Order: sequence, then C-alpha cells, then structure tokens
Amino acid sequence: MNETEIIDIAREAIWMTIKIGTPIMMVGLVVGVVIALVQALTQIQEMTLVFVPKIIAIFAAIFILFPAFVSSMQSFMNEIAAKIVGIG
Repeated sequence: MNETEIIDIAREAIWMTIKIGTPIMMVGLVVGVVIALVQALTQIQEMTLVFVPKIIAIFAAIFILFPAFVSSMQSFMNEIAAKIVGIG
C-alpha cells in the first residue's frame, strides 16, 4: 500500500464522517434556532428548555436515519475489505 492509497482511504473516511454527522448536526441546529426564537419571543430564559428538546430531536434523528448510516458504513467497509484482500 502506498501513500496515495492511504490518503484516499483517509479522505473517504473523513467524507463518511461528514456524511453521517451532517444530518444529525443540522437537526440540532434547526431545533436550537427554533427554541431560541421561542425563548426570544416569550422571554422565557430557562436553561433546560434548550437542551431537552435538542437531545430528544437528535436521538429521534439518529433512530430514523440509522438504517441509512449502517448501509453507507457497510459499503465503505466492503470497499476497504476489498482493498485489503487485493493487497494480500
């Protein structure tokens, strides 16, 4: 395995991390903005009001998107396994 192949695998791993993390982070961002807007409009400054809905929304998004995450990670692992078998 040469440096180019290692860099390609690392780049693909970073891209996979971004691909899996982005939808979850976007859900957290949208829920946070909505809660901040509600807090600004009602002037309720409760700290737990921010965290609890975000956590629930993020867990729900992970639960809903988990099959897609698993299939993309499985295909990535199959590519890496094929490269490993090709070396030997």
